[in-house]
Parts: sequence; C-alpha cells; structure tokens
Amino acid sequence: MQRSLRELRPTVHFTAEATLAALGQVLTLSRIEAVLARVGIGPGRKRKLSWALAVLLCIAMNVFTEEALEAVLAKLLQGPRFLRPADDRVRASASAISQRREHLGVRPMQALFREVCQPLATATTPEAFLWGFRLMAIDGTTEDVADTPENARSFGRHRGARGDSAFPQVKAVYLCECGTHAVCDAGFWPGDTSERVGGLRLLRSVEPGMLVLWDRGFHSYDMCTRCVARGAHFLSRLPAHVKLQAIQRLPDGSYLAHLRPSDYARRKCDEQLLVRLIEYTLNDPGRPGHGQMHRVITSLLDATVYPAHALACAYHERWDVELTIDEMDTHQRRPRQPLRSRTPLGVLQELYGLLLAHYAVRAVMHEAACQAGVAPDRLSFVGTVRILRNAVFEAQIVAPAQFAHWYARLLRDIARQQLPERDNRCNPRVVKRKMSNFDLKRDHHRHSSQPTKSFAQAIVILI
Repeated sequence: MQRSLRELRPTVHFTAEATLAALGQVLTLSRIEAVLARVGIGPGRKRKLSWALAVLLCIAMNVFTEEALEAVLAKLLQGPRFLRPADDRVRASASAISQRREHLGVRPMQALFREVCQPLATATTPEAFLWGFRLMAIDGTTEDVADTPENARSFGRHRGARGDSAFPQVKAVYLCECGTHAVCDAGFWPGDTSERVGGLRLLRSVEPGMLVLWDRGFHSYDMCTRCVARGAHFLSRLPAHVKLQAIQRLPDGSYLAHLRPSDYARRKCDEQLLVRLIEYTLNDPGRPGHGQMHRVITSLLDATVYPAHALACAYHERWDVELTIDEMDTHQRRPRQPLRSRTPLGVLQELYGLLLAHYAVRAVMHEAACQAGVAPDRLSFVGTVRILRNAVFEAQIVAPAQFAHWYARLLRDIARQQLPERDNRCNPRVVKRKMSNFDLKRDHHRHSSQPTKSFAQAIVILI
C-alpha cells in the first residue's frame, strides 16, 4: 500500500495544523484547547503563534533539545508548509516567541500536566505491580537553570565550602510509576528547599492500591502516616539515627515496631504508627554496601503474604525513578547544560514541557511494549526518542485514513529497540571531575569594560 498525503484545508490557517501526533494521542490539539479554555485562555484573534501552538512549542522544545526555538517552531510547521509550497509566509521571530511564552505563563502547562500525566500501567503490564500494588517511587534532583539575575533571585544557588554553585538551581521532586517510568506528579522549589517538603506535597497524588518507595532522605513520621492515610502502603529505607524497639519478632526475621514522631510534644501525646522493620545485608563483595546493614520499614505487616526477602528486593525497584531522571537530564535534553529559559516563569514552563514530552514518549513506549508483550523498561528510551524525532514530519503529512496503519508500524519500530538483559555488574558511585583553574564568574563580570578599538588597532609592537 502506498502512502497518501493529507488533504489541505483551505479555510484553516496553516499554523493550526501543527501537531505532535507522532507522540501518540495524549497531547492532541483538542485536549490542549480544552485545557486552555478551562484556565481562561480563549482562541483570540488569529496569530502566527496561537495559544495552542505556543503550548506545543513548549513541549516540542524538550523533544528537539538541540534546536533553537525558531528551529523547533519550524519542525512543528514543517508538514503544513510542505503541503503548501506556495505559502511562504514568515514564521514567528525569536522575539515574538519569547513574548508569546511570557503571555502564556505557567498555569496552562501545569494544568495540562495535571490532566495528562496519570499512571500508565494496566493490570497486564509486566513488572508494574507487586502483590497487586502499583509500584510508585518518589525522588528528587536539582536542575541547573540559566544564570540570570532573575533566576538567581527566585531559585538561589547552592552554597558550599568552595563557594556558590555556578548556576542557580531548582529543586525538583517527582512521583514516578516504576513499571513505566511515567512521571505522574512533580513539584518545583528553590534549590535549597528540603526534598522532604516536596515528598510530603506529592503524597496528594498517592491513591489506594499503591506501594510507594522512597529513600532515607525522605523519611519522616508524617511521610509514613500521610501515605497510610491516603489508603496506600509504603516501603522506605530507615536512616541510621532512627532507632526502633522491636515489639514482636516475625518468622521471616523481620519484626514489628512503633514509629514515633521526632517532636517531643507529639511523642508525649503517644502518637505512633505500627510498622514492620526488615534488616538485611549483602554477602557479595562485588556489590556496593557489602557487609553493611540496611534497614527498610513498611506498612505491609503480614510476613506470610509479604515475605521479608521479597520486600528487600522490591525496595531496590526505587532505582527506576533515578533512571527516569537520568532519561530526562542526560538523554532527552542536553546533558550537563542548564535549562534555556532566562526567567523564573519560563523555567517552570520549560520544566512542565519537559515532563509532558517525557510522558508522551513513555506513553508511546508503553503502547509498543504492550503490543510486543514485553515490559516497558525493556525498550530503549534513547532509541525511541530518535525514532519519534524523525517521525514528527511524517505524522504531519500522512493522510488521516492511513494514520492508524502508519502509527502501528511506528510502534513496531519502537518495539524492536529492545535492550539486552542487564549485566550482573556494578560500578562504584564516584565522580572524576577536574577542578577549574579559572576564576569564578560573579556579578561584576557582567558589567566589565568593553573594547573601544578593534583587535588590530589595539596591537602595539614592542621595540
């Protein structure tokens, strides 16, 4: 069967035909327009850069991360312009894009993220559930943002013994579905904000039937009690300074204990939560943590139904959220580069666009994995991103009657990008980074004196 091109709609402005249909059906134009209407942004008068197109641009800039914004807009309009070779109207300029993004703000991106980014796994998704519980994980990271006075005032810099960080930083905390790597909720704060603040906030999206994993940096009495109050269960690592007194030993080696708040007044009121503590170690010298005692606590108290060994193994599924962060920071956008937005509102807008783009990629990967009968994390994220970048243009020009057939082939191409079985090996968690001999950049460097002569005029031969 030969491909047919999409028919032109002469009554429609060509910018209204921009689409990211290659990224599946989670970011349709109708859905974006419905969210815009809900937050009070109407269609308005016809512009080169409509509100819906501005939203698509904020998402697409996190798919084509190596491109300038004008080039990203060209990618979105490549198909419509191809179908209209006689239409050579000038696209929006860089200043127009900047103004439109400023007028758009953060609310529409945040509202779209809240509506779109929901758990993806179904009952048949491999490795997404344990004992019927949907595996979720919470973790945080810091994102470097553009070094501007506005960003520095809003987000601050990390302060250390060697001075302030090179770039202002945002603290990002994510709630991730382990089986699909879908980020289902997120929060952003100034860089010096504690991860615990973000962890407590993200419990708003925890639902009954979930088993939530977090590391010891998030541990608190409130974190545990609020998770249980939401009807979910938790499995988390316990910090070394927290001591629990066993009240009942269980046959599998774990024991029950009461967790109490650190605040004296609340302890005096006898606030407590019954938890189960599991202590384990690793007897393989080739693995980090060999010979050390590790402690995890959980609200799953039945040792018969939920064996200690299985829970100790399950806790390490928490690494899926770290892999998700690595996908976004290293493979989806430019590695070791700050976000491009120069204002705080632009930074938040860009971050939500990053999450929406990542979720769309992961939704397509989940669909492809289900059709191939494999776990979603067996597919290559890098390979999928490359395929989808190349497919954006094709999705814009293929005839609607043939789109389903074209999309099915796209899913098969993605399903072929399967990763090999993970090697049984570990690498030390170390860094090797050269200290720079240059002076640190500071505010007074922004206003340094400028040349008054050309380089040739400034040269004086010494005699």
